Amino acid sequence: MSSEESEVEKLSALREKIDAIDEEIGRLISARAECAQEVADVKKASLPADAEILFYRPEREAQVLRKAMERNNGPLSNEEMARLFREIMSACLALENPIKVAYLGPEGTFTQQAALKHFGHSAIAIPFSAIDEVFREVEAGAVNYGVVPVENSTEGVVNHTLDNFMGSNLKICGEVELRIHHNLMVSDVTNTNSISRIYSHSQSLAQCRKWLDAHYPKAERIAVNSNAEAAKRLKGEWNAAAIAGSMAAELYGLKIIAEKIEDQPDNSTRFLIIGKQSVPQSGVDKTSIVVAMRNEPGALHNLLEPFHRHNIDLTRVETRPSRTGAWTYVFFIDFVGHVDEPLISDVMKEVATRCADLKLLGSYPKAVL
Repeated sequence: MSSEESEVEKLSALREKIDAIDEEIGRLISARAECAQEVADVKKASLPADAEILFYRPEREAQVLRKAMERNNGPLSNEEMARLFREIMSACLALENPIKVAYLGPEGTFTQQAALKHFGHSAIAIPFSAIDEVFREVEAGAVNYGVVPVENSTEGVVNHTLDNFMGSNLKICGEVELRIHHNLMVSDVTNTNSISRIYSHSQSLAQCRKWLDAHYPKAERIAVNSNAEAAKRLKGEWNAAAIAGSMAAELYGLKIIAEKIEDQPDNSTRFLIIGKQSVPQSGVDKTSIVVAMRNEPGALHNLLEPFHRHNIDLTRVETRPSRTGAWTYVFFIDFVGHVDEPLISDVMKEVATRCADLKLLGSYPKAVL
């Protein structure tokens, strides 16, 4: 037998093995979907006919994804394994009731990318032009959840998102962390040797400042409402380029001429999932609160001292002026733990005695990946 014939036989045997594995994967996915339908039937039977049924459970999904990564022995990465399981869960959930998700649009933004990463591609994602519109849609019940940006590792907090929490009763149900890669893109009519203006969101322009200084120092930098809007503007402009994500380039038919131009290679943005439900413990959780304080000496120290004394990890502290009175401030605080844990509950009670007002924004699963 020649080496060529031997290779053909080996490939044929491997393909037969793959076909058998694919058949088993398909059978197991169908079995999982049937089991998910049975879970939905049990939930329906245990509640009144007019009651709202929570098919989506953030803490349960987080637990499933963590277990999938713990069991993973390669060669696929943990992130890839979790992504596959996310899509399976998304498809199974859509059999009963597809999740409707509002996000800060338009199409092609990083917020849409975050929504799909968290809920999977079987969710119905609907773009809105402003963060307060996303909050209103969730409050009105027109959608199940909303996705809004809250902070970037390079440029800091998104104040408009924090301000919306002050007047809203919505809760934080989850978080998404997304690595942000910026790309310079052009349309099919662009003369790449004559680029004199570059469109993007103000934060993206700031995140690529050094690269732009080095490569396009004379080009005018024009801030627009979103990176997707920047991408849409290129059609018909022969001397313009845009900075946006790869999703926008694909959506609007643009050509990427420079990849990953962000100044910080670990550039990432954190997004919040907002909804109406309180989320039970998942095992690895975070809590967000907003606290109102008078601007007086030692106020911040007195506020944070109980966290330090009980060794609770604070992951973020932000200050915003209050809307209710002059020289009054509110602190947005994120920390590790869930409000249903006895220690966290006790610390919350102690903090409440040291401030003018305390509002729980939510306890929710820490971003899985």
